[in-house]
Amino acid sequence: MEHTKTTTTFTLEGFRIAKNLGVVRGVVVRSRSVFGSIGASLQTIFGGNITLMTNLCEKTRKDAFEMMLSHADETGANAVLGVRYDANEIMQGVTEVLCYGTAVTVEPI
Repeated sequence: MEHTKTTTTFTLEGFRIAKNLGVVRGVVVRSRSVFGSIGASLQTIFGGNITLMTNLCEKTRKDAFEMMLSHADETGANAVLGVRYDANEIMQGVTEVLCYGTAVTVEPI
């Protein structure tokens, strides 16, 4: 699926919704490694962006997004509307990241 046919809005400019296929999601559960935690702790000493954690968060969100797109493909969708992210710490050092939206088929207006 084209990333250009995903949006946080509930419409896609230039297209009409032909069919609503329901909610699709991608879930990733990640933990920090001991080395990553030590490296991030060292980065906090100097302040600023904690790049080790930023990179981990970006990769986790990207993986969840790609899983959601794969789920949408399985339903026959060609677009996903209302895309959202959610994250929960499910135990110390372990976080679940959920990306979800509404799978639809759209047609040009």
